[in-house]
Amino acid sequence: METEDQTLVQDCLTENLDPAPIKDEYAPVIFSQETVSHIVSIDMMSGQQDLENILRARATGKGVLTSPFKLLKSNHLGVVLTFAVYNKDLPPDAIPEQRTEATVGYLGASYDVPSLVEKLLHQLASKQTIVVNVYDTTNASAPISMYGTDITDTGLLHVSSLDFGDPLRKHEMHCRFKQKPPLPWMAINASVGVLVITLLVGHIFHAAICRIAKVENDCREMMELKARAEAADVAKSQFLATVSHEIRTPMNGVLGMLKMLMDTDLDAIQRDYAETAHASGKDLISLINEVLDQAKIESGRLELEDVPFDLRNLLDSILSLSSDKSNDKGIESAVYVSDRVPEVVVGDPGRFRQIITNLVGNSIKFTQDKGHIFVSVHLVDEMKGTSDVGDKVLQQGLNLVQDMSSKTYNTLSGFPVVDRWRSWENFKMLNGKDAKDDPEKIRLLVTVEDTGVGIRLDAQDQIFTPFVQADSSTSRHYGGTGIGLSISKHLVELMHGEIGFASEPGVGSTFSFTGAFGKGEVSSLDSKWKQYDPVVSEFQGLGALIIDNRSIRAEVTKYHLRRLGISVDITSSLESACTYVSSIFTTSAFAHLAMILIDKDVWNQETVLQLRSLLEQHRKNCKLNVSTNLPKIFLLGTSMSPVERSKLKTSGFVDNVLMKPLRLSVLIACFQEALGRTKGKVRGKKMSTLGSLLREKRILVVDDNKVNRRVAEGALKKYGAIVTCVERGHDALNKLKPPHTFDACFMDLQMPEMDGFEATRQIRSAESEVNEKLASGEVSIEMYGNVSHWHIPILAMTADVIQATYEKCLKCGMDDYVSKPFEEEQLYLAVARFFESGL
Repeated sequence: METEDQTLVQDCLTENLDPAPIKDEYAPVIFSQETVSHIVSIDMMSGQQDLENILRARATGKGVLTSPFKLLKSNHLGVVLTFAVYNKDLPPDAIPEQRTEATVGYLGASYDVPSLVEKLLHQLASKQTIVVNVYDTTNASAPISMYGTDITDTGLLHVSSLDFGDPLRKHEMHCRFKQKPPLPWMAINASVGVLVITLLVGHIFHAAICRIAKVENDCREMMELKARAEAADVAKSQFLATVSHEIRTPMNGVLGMLKMLMDTDLDAIQRDYAETAHASGKDLISLINEVLDQAKIESGRLELEDVPFDLRNLLDSILSLSSDKSNDKGIESAVYVSDRVPEVVVGDPGRFRQIITNLVGNSIKFTQDKGHIFVSVHLVDEMKGTSDVGDKVLQQGLNLVQDMSSKTYNTLSGFPVVDRWRSWENFKMLNGKDAKDDPEKIRLLVTVEDTGVGIRLDAQDQIFTPFVQADSSTSRHYGGTGIGLSISKHLVELMHGEIGFASEPGVGSTFSFTGAFGKGEVSSLDSKWKQYDPVVSEFQGLGALIIDNRSIRAEVTKYHLRRLGISVDITSSLESACTYVSSIFTTSAFAHLAMILIDKDVWNQETVLQLRSLLEQHRKNCKLNVSTNLPKIFLLGTSMSPVERSKLKTSGFVDNVLMKPLRLSVLIACFQEALGRTKGKVRGKKMSTLGSLLREKRILVVDDNKVNRRVAEGALKKYGAIVTCVERGHDALNKLKPPHTFDACFMDLQMPEMDGFEATRQIRSAESEVNEKLASGEVSIEMYGNVSHWHIPILAMTADVIQATYEKCLKCGMDDYVSKPFEEEQLYLAVARFFESGL
């Protein structure tokens, strides 16, 4: 309906419009064109024919065309094309009931047939006037004229059928010339042209509808794929957690029992077998951890912690762990930290250790029987200007000159290396492209240099790709999965740094990475980082002389001695050392000279005897009676058998032998022994510390696996704990019901009937009830063992190392987390904050 003057219709609603009859279903029209906004919304199901067309469109799933009708405010005839819209895909053989249930609405369009035809005729206009008539021939006996007037037939009539999309209605188009044309084919061409254009118009409508349907289908498929991807991600995390637990659970038993076996009386062969099996098991655990780390990185769940740590002690421990492998190969390894690097930094020591361990491990793996591995740490600020580099290790890259007389290079081992400056030349922060400078942060540059086989040029682009190695034979010859460098790259990025490398086949490789760390204070360090503090002061003010023909290697030795507060002088040969000693006889410098360190490469028995003779001569001239006033002589070596070391010591040539890589704990022990200063020995053994923490402590172990219970019991009893084991969560509830006498509980998570989470929740609930009664005075403190507040430390003990599991442990009331298999240090860190040390 519409108003006569096409103005607002509210004024005539009650006068001119009839409401739709009451029925079960309506089809109100929402008009899409502004040009018909004056038309009042109508119900298409009010008319009988419209109702039948709509129902037919819904039941068939095809387009339905109405019979011609007079358009509003026009003498033209028009038709309406109607399609049903469904809310889901239906099979081609769907029954009408299915289509009715899936219908959500209708899509319709009205066509002004005369206007459409006139526009087509206008485009095909020629010298001859074409007369076109369009009929609705659904009822062949009474066709309805939809367009055109009756004129005299010229005899050149062309009849074409039209398809508007409704298979139940038929239409014809009659084309003729108004006047008889001179050539009859012109009328035929015109008719054919109109027919083609009409079909094209129909095709356009059909293509548009198909395109809409395709877009809707693609969107639906995309949403389904998204849901499947999210479900797959969750399933992968659950799979990794399950696989980790299932592998780690038996591995805990294997490693635990092997550790207990090694504590028994074994002969040499049996001990070798047990140690080899234990090392292989730890390698397997390390591999599992790498795969889990890669999964965490891909899912974005890997996070770093911020704690203060001693960078230099951490690097010592890293090289200590790898020293056996490097010494067995005859490879010299060393670490050097610039004086400008703070003693304490704030970051993630575990992940920092992991990066360097991966790089050093690769260097050892690919370096065969010669050369060196050199780890150095500097501030990024030291590299920003190459003209005024003061650090002698950094100058190595700028002055890598060969000594033609000895055919060696100015490197740690004398072998050629790649220029370390090339490994960081593309770093943005060194090129001034990194604008994120935080005054509270320091940026470290760590370099790992080796003289290994190098990386093929065609493989260098893929070196950081997961599970990809330099060539297909690498894993067979050297082992490994090719995942370490990929994990290291992601960890460096989490530290807001960059990683790069330079490599030459047959020469070696140098990897460098940067990272942002906070500035820490010594007072903020945990006690485990301060184990050398009491004894370092013993060596303050002493002097040392280093004899080494390689300046870089001498700088490394000097770095370690200066950590003890020892002043250092360097000479390049034994002859120059004798000259130096002679020059300081009458000065105070000789009085402070406590040690002389000679590298094995410059060792000469005759010259050493001459040096000793020179020292003895000075002792006689100065009338010294105590031999300890003379400097002690130490030999620095890389690969030397115990027999050879003992022979050198007993022969009197040297006072002691220092094996590389140098580290603070070894230097302290060696110097204390040689200088007779045993007053403040280093307390480095965790066993004694753990023994003081756990001695006489009553600990409950809850685990459904018999082997794991035996492993945990054996490990804890080793340190003097009184251990009780149960296999079910219900048993743990009974044991830990207040009042009880246990000091701590190690709780497994995956157990039948009642898992560790539920057992912990119920234990905490029971403790809360008792604490509330004690606080309110409802019960006396004597009834509960004179304990005013009950809270037993519960430590999760599981093979699952997914971060979500750790968060779930804390949420249910557990106090800490110990992953299986646990090591001595890990056990110490877990219990240290609950028990006071007796030392």
